[in-house]
Amino acid sequence: MTCFSFSHPEDLSSMERTNETAVSEFVFVGFSALAEFQRLLFVLFLLLYLFTLGTNAVILFTILLERALHTPMYFFLGILSCFETCYTFVIVPKMLIDLLSQKKTISFWGCVVQMLTFVFLGCSHSFLLAAMGYDRYVAICNPLRYTLLMSHGTCLGLVAAACACGFTVALITTTLVFYLPFHSSNQLHHFFCDISPVLKLASHHTSLSQMIIFMLSVLVLVIPLLLILVSYIHIISAILKIPSTVGRYKAFSTCASHLIVVTVHYGCASFIYLRPKTNYTSSQDALISVSYTILTPLFNPMIYSLRNKEFKTALWRAMGQNLCPKIARTIPLP
Repeated sequence: MTCFSFSHPEDLSSMERTNETAVSEFVFVGFSALAEFQRLLFVLFLLLYLFTLGTNAVILFTILLERALHTPMYFFLGILSCFETCYTFVIVPKMLIDLLSQKKTISFWGCVVQMLTFVFLGCSHSFLLAAMGYDRYVAICNPLRYTLLMSHGTCLGLVAAACACGFTVALITTTLVFYLPFHSSNQLHHFFCDISPVLKLASHHTSLSQMIIFMLSVLVLVIPLLLILVSYIHIISAILKIPSTVGRYKAFSTCASHLIVVTVHYGCASFIYLRPKTNYTSSQDALISVSYTILTPLFNPMIYSLRNKEFKTALWRAMGQNLCPKIARTIPLP
């Protein structure tokens, strides 16, 4: 005799709800393969983080205190230092806490806020570098009109435009990612809520969402880079017309720091966000992202400050005025 067993409808709906339970938190497992080195990593990253904060603070205070540095180029450098500081603040403190804790979790909405903030700062950084390229173009190609073209209002407008573009891209990207359902695993193979690792956890991440996010990444990287390239085509053309070798060297030296920062920023960002994802494991992704989230914010301000004699002179004057006013009077204005 054959027996048929029927499940009650309420039991079936309960099972469906269990399988479709929305993820309420994510667990970071980015450094799980390096469990025995996590205390060492904590000390290393903490020192780098403190050094980054200290370097950017010195740059900001020097620019604020020294009237000789109240120019568009140093105004943009100050904003760049603010972006770098905020960028690391969004990611590194949480990462440091997780390196020492057993429970490496972040709430769903905490992940949303973290992604929105770091994408906003990263995109704004790209557009700010384009604005800095325009500043160098005006300084070299139109030196007599530099004060007029790069007025305080123009500088504020360029920074506001960079922030507006960055926030728009960040809002669209974050909405596209977290609009998707998250019902499966909550094991995030990264040390912060980056776009690609979070997308991998979505239950039904469509090719359309991935394509839109990829196109936004291309636009954020390609459009500012093209603007910078156009600026430097005109800059190089103007420099080549300078008759003296010393004059050409001085003109190019004012752009060298910006070129190095552009190369580092766009090189790292393109490598992380535009490369084929299938060629790298999640652990490799996490290690590669360390260079972009910790090392780049450390090196960028140092590149600008250490290569710049005007800034170094102003730094010594600012230190002398606060520590030893008599010595400060002997240091000439840059």
